[in-house]
Amino acid sequence: MSRAFLIVLDSVGLGGAPDAAAFFNDGRPDTGANTLAHIAQACATGGANAGRSGPLHMPNLDALGLGAAIALTTGSAPDLGARGAAPAGLFGVAQEVSNGKDTPSGHWELAGVPVPFDWGYFPKEDPAFSPELQARVAQLCGAGGTLGNCHASGTNIIESLAEEHMRCGWPICYTSVDSVFQIAAHEETFGLARLLTLCEDLAPELHARNIGRVIARPFVGDAQRGFKRTANRHDYAMMPPSPTLCDWVHGAGRAVHAIGKIGDIFSMQGIDDCVKGSDAQLFDHLVQAARTAQDGALVFANFVEFDSLYGHRRDVSGYARHLEWFDAALPRLFQHARPDDLFLFTADHGNDPTWHGTDHTRERVPVLGFGVGAQAVGPVAFVDIAASIAAHLNVPAQGNGRSFLSAPSPENAK
Repeated sequence: MSRAFLIVLDSVGLGGAPDAAAFFNDGRPDTGANTLAHIAQACATGGANAGRSGPLHMPNLDALGLGAAIALTTGSAPDLGARGAAPAGLFGVAQEVSNGKDTPSGHWELAGVPVPFDWGYFPKEDPAFSPELQARVAQLCGAGGTLGNCHASGTNIIESLAEEHMRCGWPICYTSVDSVFQIAAHEETFGLARLLTLCEDLAPELHARNIGRVIARPFVGDAQRGFKRTANRHDYAMMPPSPTLCDWVHGAGRAVHAIGKIGDIFSMQGIDDCVKGSDAQLFDHLVQAARTAQDGALVFANFVEFDSLYGHRRDVSGYARHLEWFDAALPRLFQHARPDDLFLFTADHGNDPTWHGTDHTRERVPVLGFGVGAQAVGPVAFVDIAASIAAHLNVPAQGNGRSFLSAPSPENAK
C-alpha cells in the first residue's frame, strides 16, 4: 500500500504570484519578490559567502526539477547542480488563493482547505493592543501588566525587554503583519507551564476575533550569557473550518504522522502523533518515519528554520546554507523509500531574504515529487497538492482540488 510524505520547506517561494501587488512589505508591494531565485543570484555574484561560497548548490532537488520549476516563474532555470539534465522527478509550481501569506493560510490550503474568511489583524500602532486586551492577559497570568504591546521582531523584542521582564514578571506581548498574538516569557523565572496555560486560555477569545494564532515564545538565558528562544514554542491555532487532508486520511483508517509545527497548525485535528525539534532533529525524525511508517500512512512535515532563522532576519547566506544542508541530506531520506512511496516537496509562502521589510512575501511555491517518475505538472493550485496526495493514497478527497499525478511509465518509474 502506498505511503505519502508531504514536506513543507517553510517560506521557500519561487516568485511569480500574479496577485503579489496586493500584498505588502514595509508599505511596498511584493511584486518581484522571489525567494529562491534571488538567493541563487546572490550566491552566483558573491553576495552570500558567510559560512559558504560559490553558486547555490542543490543538486538533489534540482535533479527532480527545481531549476525547471523556477523557470516556470522567471523564464530561466539557474544551474543548481544538476548541470542541465532533464528533470527526473515531478515538478511544477503552485499558486495560493487564500487572502493571506501566513502559516495557517498556506498549510490549510495545501491540505485542501482555502481560508474562507478574512483574518483579523492588529493595527500597526503603539500600543497595538487595546487596554482591555492587555488587562486580560495580565489577569489570566496573575501579572501586574504586560510589556511590549507592539509590532516587533521576536528576537529583537526579547533582547530589548528580557531583563525588564525578569525583574517585573510581566509577559512580553507582540504581533506582526500576520494574524497572530505572541507572548514571550522566560522559562524559569516566569515558568514554561504558566506561559503555555496563559496562551491556551487566551486563544479562544482571540480566535473569536479571527486572530489565527496565539503563540507561546519561551526563552532562557540572562544578561551575561544572552537570551535565546527555546524549542518549546507552541502555537494555539484556530481549527480549520472544514476537514483537511489529515482528516481525509485519518477518516479512511490510515495513520497521520506530523513532524514540526504541523500539529500546532492543525490543532492536532486528524493527526495521530507529532514530534518537534530543530530542523536537524526534524530531518532525523523524517528519516525515521521513512524507515518505519505504516503502509498507507501520511507523513506531514514542516521545516520552519528557512523562515524563522533566515527569511525574517534577511540572512541571505544563512538561508543559502540551510538550503544546501537540506538538499545534501536528501539521499539519506531517499534510501529508505519503498516502491510505492511519494515524497512531495513544497512551501507555504515566500520570505525573500533580499526583500525590503521583514515579512513573508507573496509567491508561488515549488512542487517537486520523488517516487512517481518524471512528470511536468506545470502551474497547479495549492488544493491540487492535497488532492494528489489523496489520490496517491487511494483516499477520497473533498473540496475543489484535482490530482496532477499520472501513473509513471516503466522507464521512468523509480
